[in-house]
Amino acid sequence: MNPVYEKLLKCYECYKNKIDFHPEVAIVLGSGLGNFARTADVKAELSYNEIEGFPVSTVPGHAGKFIFGYIGEVPVVMMQGRVHYYEGYPITDVVLPTRLMKMMGAKILFLTNASGGINPEFHAGSLMLIRDHISSFAPNPLIGPNIDELGTRFPDMSHVYNEELQDVIRSAAKENNIELFEGVYAQLTGPSFESPAEIQMLHKLGVSAVGMSTVVEAIAANHMGMKICGVSCVSNLAAGMNSSPLTHEEVQEAANAVAPKFEKLLTESVKRFKQYI
Repeated sequence: MNPVYEKLLKCYECYKNKIDFHPEVAIVLGSGLGNFARTADVKAELSYNEIEGFPVSTVPGHAGKFIFGYIGEVPVVMMQGRVHYYEGYPITDVVLPTRLMKMMGAKILFLTNASGGINPEFHAGSLMLIRDHISSFAPNPLIGPNIDELGTRFPDMSHVYNEELQDVIRSAAKENNIELFEGVYAQLTGPSFESPAEIQMLHKLGVSAVGMSTVVEAIAANHMGMKICGVSCVSNLAAGMNSSPLTHEEVQEAANAVAPKFEKLLTESVKRFKQYI
């Protein structure tokens, strides 16, 4: 058996032995959204370190556990803290949580993150609906022998971010008077922030926001046939767009400041996902 798939199955068996809950929507909570779980009707929690072989987040501000519950009538599983490639894990471990949530039963994946803004119209605290992404700067999680049990060898990437779910998020933002930008997100490996020259390059490629996560998770979820959507919190302007040096603390502070608005958008959107499950 493929060792990546074998590891995934062991994690799934561990989940089944500990948790009796079947989510339909999976949510990855990025920086600043860790407290979003308090808005849900929580039924169970499972720490990552309770799952044998599961990669554990080492980033400050990432709690490191699955939270199971309901948002409205929708059963959800939330990742309170994600794993990043720059932490030293193989890329297959980075996307293992995404694959595991699909095996739990989730049909929709809602990705969130904190990012650096490249679009000059953005400001710290802007929210951006992810319409598409550029994955050229991060390792593709599907490299290696294809796991046929998960998906096809050459998955189509024409519509990674589901158009119907995008419309739901737009509608939720409009009805709640939440300013929502739209654009293309790019993932670089990190952990260093991008140089001004790299930001200029990304801008010329049509990128609106850049970060160190999300894209590889979207690729893995698309491979497994999930419906995907994503919103990025622009926590700072990218290198070269202001005179101040970038810090992780700045990212967390800006994400925390916009969290109530972000949480409202997330809640109202997920409640409306029921008809698309």
